[in-house]
Formats: sequence, structure tokens, C-alpha cells
Amino acid sequence: MQLKTSRKNSAKMALMACIGIAMRRDAGRTTTAAAFAFATKGNMSTSTSTFTSTTSAFSFKRPSFSTSSSPSSPSSFSILSRDISSSSSTCSASSITSSSLKSTVAPEDIEKVAVVEHPSYDIIKKELVEEYGAHCTMYRHKKTGAELLSVHNDDDNKVFGITFRTPPSDSTGVPHILEHSVLCGSKKYTSKEPFVQLLQGSLQTFLNAFTYPDRTCYVIASQNDKDFKNLINVYADAVFNPRATNDPMVHAQEGWHLELEDKEDPLTYKGVVYNEMKGVYSSPDSLLMRESQRSIFPDNTYSVDSGGDPVAIPELSFEQFADFHAKFYHPANSRIYFWGDDDVEERLNLMDEYLSDFGPSPESKPASQIEWQKKTITEPAWEQHPYPIGEDQPETNMVMVNWLMNEEPLTPTEDLIVGVMDHLLMGTSQSFLYKKLMESGLGAAITGGGLSDELLQATFSLGLK
Repeated sequence: MQLKTSRKNSAKMALMACIGIAMRRDAGRTTTAAAFAFATKGNMSTSTSTFTSTTSAFSFKRPSFSTSSSPSSPSSFSILSRDISSSSSTCSASSITSSSLKSTVAPEDIEKVAVVEHPSYDIIKKELVEEYGAHCTMYRHKKTGAELLSVHNDDDNKVFGITFRTPPSDSTGVPHILEHSVLCGSKKYTSKEPFVQLLQGSLQTFLNAFTYPDRTCYVIASQNDKDFKNLINVYADAVFNPRATNDPMVHAQEGWHLELEDKEDPLTYKGVVYNEMKGVYSSPDSLLMRESQRSIFPDNTYSVDSGGDPVAIPELSFEQFADFHAKFYHPANSRIYFWGDDDVEERLNLMDEYLSDFGPSPESKPASQIEWQKKTITEPAWEQHPYPIGEDQPETNMVMVNWLMNEEPLTPTEDLIVGVMDHLLMGTSQSFLYKKLMESGLGAAITGGGLSDELLQATFSLGLK
């Protein structure tokens, strides 16, 4: 798996599949500014200083609005996902939304097969999106409370996604390690690497998993109906019945363990996620984003690293790892999503086979609730942090300013307003603010990228290298 901060566009497809399942981001109306500086003079061995300074109050109120992410703006937080080298395993956003042209199937014809009543589910809401010829039906599983969004249209590229809200309380990387681990075999599929086998042998058009700061998504797509159902079975059994929670060796392999290559050598830490995050923490850009997010969200789950800090990862025990799965990977804490032209009743039957193994868990959703970050910064707060560079690299500096945009929900109109504003300011190389910064001569490249609204609260971040 890799950190996907610089590959936001490649993750758009997975985000599309998670639209119906990711916990809805709320937003707010007043904007408080917080300034944040990040710089270095030399490598990590150089002594560093951290300081905070305040100046005159720097907060302002805007008309109520929210956010809509610009495709050209990199995310202000890390997305962790499996690294897929197979060309068949990647897919553009357009391939998963090939029904972007108006459907040729009459809405009344789709409705006959799209809205299905099932004894195991209650229908919560149904709606027709005429532009796509898509019938959207929200179901709630009676026994577990799991919510399932079924989108039926004439798109033959069928999509399935399941998301769990997984807010970490520390930087041991347990959501990230668990995302790796559940795909290392399950109750029905005992192979140690079913994920790799699916990449090599299935007809999938997309196959991946993503760890966000507050949720974990598992997404697949295929144009072949039989292959699609097989992929769903593998993923559903993986998340609900993983081998990892009963086998400490999986935690050791994917998370961390000690190795001794030679009896004369000291013990060293190893592990798939541990090694991956060592690479992330050697990247100046990744460290800048990490410290920026921590500075703007000091009091909630976004202050810690869901991907894992290499210093903290070895603190994660197997018991904590298994408890995290038991706490957050219950159907009641999930959102399930289907898209495409496959049979709706078969969708419901297939998921009911897995969901029915669980009972109700009314405490699951409250336990995973994301707390709102209050606006505690009333004046510009400056921070300085070092980042590593090689001996042969020039001394460089980076600076970024971050704003916490909101602390209460916004309307769809406000969402649209902020999205348009962000595009006008930063959306292209000719956008007003982007162009002014590049022509200023103050830096070689722009960092931050503007608006980020994938979390509970939106932020606006901008800086120069």
C-alpha cells in the first residue's frame, strides 16, 4: 500500500464508490484563520527549535458556505491504499461512471427492477436521478442496522464498496495495518494472499482498499457478473471474518516485528506498514501535510496519524489490533454501496448472507462518532518543524498557511459556492491566486493546493516551496 496524497485523481474512482457509504461530512459557516510555518535549515541532525508567536487577531466571518473538492487540488491528508502494479487493476474515474451520458433506458423500465422489497431490509428512502437513469434506494438491514445504498442503472461496469468509520485514538497505525491484514485470508477464503490472486486472475476493472484519517474503504468493480459476485464474496468475508484477528502472525507481518539477519547484528523493526510509513516520514511534503493537519485539528482524531508513525507503530499490540476490528468492523458501523446493472435482489441476498451472522450493535455508531474541532485558534499561530534531507541536497524551506473553514453543517448551495470559489482561485495554472503565487518569485512550487473537504470539516491550505 502507498500513501496517496499526490495521487488524489487516481483515488477519485474509489471515492465515487464511497459516496453513498462514507459518513457524511458536516461543515460550518464561519472561518477562522490559523497560520502555520514549516521550515528547515539543514538535515535532521541540525538542532531545531519550535516556536509559537501571536499577532493581532486574524479571524473573519464569511457568508455560509461549504466545500467541494477541486480535482487539481491535492488532499490535505493522507490516503493509504494497496499499491497495485498490475495495469488491469487501475481505472480512471470515468470508467466507473461510464453512465455519465444520459441513460437511454426509460426510468419507468428501470424502476420495475430497481426498487425491490426484501424481508431482511427496510426501505429508508428511494429517489430517481433522471440524468443518469439511476434509481437510488437506501436500505437498512433489519437485524444489524447496516445501511446499503443500491444504485441501479444500465452501466455494465458494476461497483461494490463497503466503508467502516474507523477513527484512531493514537498514531500506531491500527486502521492502516488492519486494512492490509483483512486482505490476508478469511474464514471462507483461506489463501494467505487472496488480494494478489484476485489481481492476477480476476476480470476486475478496479480492486483496492483505502485508509483515510477517519474511515476505511474497500472497493471493487467488474464488468463480468460472475466475477463481480465472486469479488464481493471475497471482500465481504475478508472484512467480516478475517484470519488476521485470530492469527498474530498476520499482525506481525503487516504491522511490525523484530528481525535479526545476523547474530552479530542488532535487532531491527520490520513490517509492511512499518516500512511503508518510514518512507512516508522521510518525505518533506508528507511531513508538511501531517504537521499541518495536526496543527489545525489539535483536539480530535485528525490530530493523530491513521497511517501510523514509525515511532509509535511498535506500540500496537495484537490485542489492541483485534479489539479495533471488533469495535469498528461491525455491520452497524458500515455503509455498503452498489452501482450498475446487476440484479438488485441478488445484491440484497448476497449481503444478507454475511450480515445475518451478526446481531444488533446500537453502540457501534456512537462509538465511532467524529468529534467536531472547535475554533480554538483566535490569532495566527506559527509553528516550525524540521524535515530530513540528504547531505548532497540543498537546504530548502517550505511554508504553508492553513484555515479551518467550518464547525457546523453547510447547505448544498454553500458547498457549491465554495467549490466554485476554490476553482476560480486555485483550479488551474491560470487561476487568479495560483498564477499570482507562481509569478511572485517567492517559491519554486505551490504546496497545499487549496480546498480539502474530504474530512468532517473542510480546510483551505496554501503555501510555497
